[in-house]
Amino acid sequence: MITKFDEVFDRIKSHPKKQIAVAVAHDSTVLEAVIKAEELNITDYILVGDKEKILNIAEESGFNVKPNKIYNEPNNLKAVDMAVELVKSNRADILMKGFVNTDDFLRGVLNREKGLRTGKIMSHVYVLESSALKRLLFITDGSVNIFPDLETKCSIILNSIYLANVFEIDKPKVAVTTAIELANPKMPSTIDAAVLAKMSQRGQFSGMIIDGPLALDNAISPWAAEHKGIGGPVAGRADIIVVPSIEAGNMLCKAHVYLTGGNLAGVVIGASAPIVLTSRADTSQSKLNSIATAVLMANMERNLSIKFGQVHY
Repeated sequence: MITKFDEVFDRIKSHPKKQIAVAVAHDSTVLEAVIKAEELNITDYILVGDKEKILNIAEESGFNVKPNKIYNEPNNLKAVDMAVELVKSNRADILMKGFVNTDDFLRGVLNREKGLRTGKIMSHVYVLESSALKRLLFITDGSVNIFPDLETKCSIILNSIYLANVFEIDKPKVAVTTAIELANPKMPSTIDAAVLAKMSQRGQFSGMIIDGPLALDNAISPWAAEHKGIGGPVAGRADIIVVPSIEAGNMLCKAHVYLTGGNLAGVVIGASAPIVLTSRADTSQSKLNSIATAVLMANMERNLSIKFGQVHY
């Protein structure tokens, strides 16, 4: 089981080098991350964006950017489309969001004709490196699905379990979190959580361990779970936190970074290729962690029949 990002870098040292296409690459933290990834010999890069800005930023920051690896496209939307096409045509293995709004980036990814759709729900997973827990915690979905319904949450859970499997967690424990631990008709997210837990108990997720509703404290703290009298195999031991809305996931992960100084990665699951999606304000280290996570994904064979064929309605 991988418990920190250093172990991810160790795992991918022997993996084949991947090509990453960066959409709207004129940003210092993005350039720092992709150049470091190249130095580590885990990815090569194609930078799509305003060439003049990219070269100016590189010169100011002392980065050795190769001009022949820059595809000049000053328009952000067109740059996203160009980067998506590089991945779709197999000229790149991984897509990365650069200095562009997430909505504009996802518009290109989700384009029905030119995007990276597979027919499955795409969702975002943040991977948090927690010094308090001494392990990784997977948070979903804080960037793509705004207010997922029950069916979408099923796909979100399956996507996150796939990523946990990539991190060598064979049977990840999934906590469907809300503000309270009891099903309350006035809080629809608690009803969804209770239904998902019951589906898991009845074998509709083929043995996957899912419980809820759970509050965040009793999902990850054994002491909090015991103190509140909450039992079960997930309470206090969750590997995956399913949040009720995009706001909850986004704020939780940004609190991890800005209140605790924590480290993270962010990727999109369910597309035809791995996608690196982080906040524009994330550090170059977080973006490098995300690239490494995407490389790990790209080199792992995904068994779709297991991951997506075992939810029975």
